[in-house]
Amino acid sequence: MKIKDILAQKDVTLSFEVFPPKTSDKFDGVIKAAEEIAGLKPDFMSVTYGAGGGTSEYTADIARRIESDMGVTMLPHLTCVSSTREHVKKMIGIYKENGMENIMALRGDIPKDGTPAHDYHYATDLIADIKEGGDFCIGGACYPEGHPEAASRTEDMKNLKRKVDAGVDFLTTQMFFDNEEFFDFMYRVREADINVPVLAGIMPITNAKQMKRSIEMSGTKTPRRFLQIIDYFEDRPDALRDAGIIYATEQIIDLIAHGVKNIHVYSMNKPDVARDIQKNLTNII
Repeated sequence: MKIKDILAQKDVTLSFEVFPPKTSDKFDGVIKAAEEIAGLKPDFMSVTYGAGGGTSEYTADIARRIESDMGVTMLPHLTCVSSTREHVKKMIGIYKENGMENIMALRGDIPKDGTPAHDYHYATDLIADIKEGGDFCIGGACYPEGHPEAASRTEDMKNLKRKVDAGVDFLTTQMFFDNEEFFDFMYRVREADINVPVLAGIMPITNAKQMKRSIEMSGTKTPRRFLQIIDYFEDRPDALRDAGIIYATEQIIDLIAHGVKNIHVYSMNKPDVARDIQKNLTNII
């Protein structure tokens, strides 16, 4: 099923993201975790794509297995900055052969060695090739606090508008910890005449190391209240886990109360985290 249809049909949606293993010996464990998350029957699940396409086969296999075996609509990612057009065309073909109807089109991160493949510069270029390769529902990324490489929020919004005009059917945000940033972003999105659904991306922080890594990678602002929780419970792992899930749940409830219809949880291959958040929302969504 196409995700744009799911978003149109339901008042509120809850989806989860998983990521593929880096090595084959971890594959069975990731599949098990993905199956447990799929067993919660989310509205859909996404599966990420390793830097440079290094885990592309795992991404495709996880998406195929979960959709065919578990009956959950899948959104496999596809990045392009480190990929040749030949590789992208191959992956689009694999997704199509496996019955995928949705693709998350991303530029991806510049490789650590600093040598992108040069066939693609922006996600907009990738969108054109996906549209040519099949009748896919296409998702795109957005950044409530502005893309870290953008010269300004104004320029970032112009780029986002170009991406949507190129054929994106819905957008999913980078994680954020302050809902006011999201509300401000949504005002600017509508002012820019961007009218596709926007999914709020929520990252439950369940350990201090994860928090530090996530913030370093994304540059996301951290409210004082959130930092206080991390600092206070840092040496009590079980308490920090519970506090992180509660903080994420409160974010989601606040978003829904403000009319946000679509929530995407970066569950980090943790079925227990996904399960607890869904349980907390039993009577909410």
